[in-house]
Amino acid sequence: MPNVALELGLGFGIGLSLGLLGGGGSILTVPALVYLVGQSPQAAVTTSLAIVGANSALGATFHHARGGLNWQVAVGFGGAGMIGAFFAAGWSKLFSPAALLIAFAGLMLTVGALMLTRREPSAPAQTRQRLPLTLASGAGIGLLTGILGVGGGFLIVPALVMLVGLPMNQAVGTSLVIIAANSAAGLLGHWNGDRLDGTITAIFVAAGLAGTFVGARLAQRLPAHRLRQIFAGFIIVLALFLLWDNFPKLFG
Repeated sequence: MPNVALELGLGFGIGLSLGLLGGGGSILTVPALVYLVGQSPQAAVTTSLAIVGANSALGATFHHARGGLNWQVAVGFGGAGMIGAFFAAGWSKLFSPAALLIAFAGLMLTVGALMLTRREPSAPAQTRQRLPLTLASGAGIGLLTGILGVGGGFLIVPALVMLVGLPMNQAVGTSLVIIAANSAAGLLGHWNGDRLDGTITAIFVAAGLAGTFVGARLAQRLPAHRLRQIFAGFIIVLALFLLWDNFPKLFG
């Protein structure tokens, strides 16, 4: 029962982050599955893709109901990301567990720094038709999804706002569609029939759906910039812990 309670709590927190901020679920899911649930890093990558993909798909429906979703951008950005995620999925097997977690920590530090330094635009920008840049950004984030099992929400949202020109309220919902698509493609690339723990996945998804629902409803009521700053600090601390724990294993 204690393990189930822990998994329910973690799943709810992951879903809450996705629904509220349009990302962050996978940043938490892989370390949680490794250090708290006891999965190997490779198994955690596969399980993370299933959990984050399911929660993101539901979160996108909540935001779509409020008009916060741009399907045209989601299809272009997400389509390129799915291709990148699928073909990069096997690359995680080329890394040792320590190297995989060190790479993940590096990504977390980068994302945390972007979250702390990024400024909100004074007014929503109009969507610019930059198809090559949209496709290139989507493919790059898809590669990260396939290799590290991350949906890339905290990379997708700034890209959609600053590069594509979406207003913030559309970027969050559109990001969830892209995360769901990338996660599905990455899961197909990783799938070998014996690494996905159905019980753990079901618990995380069920709790995550509740968290995603709550997060989507709170998204319009809470100061998102403050939440991003707090979350950025949290993932930077977690990244430093991963580096401290895994660097000796890499060279040992």
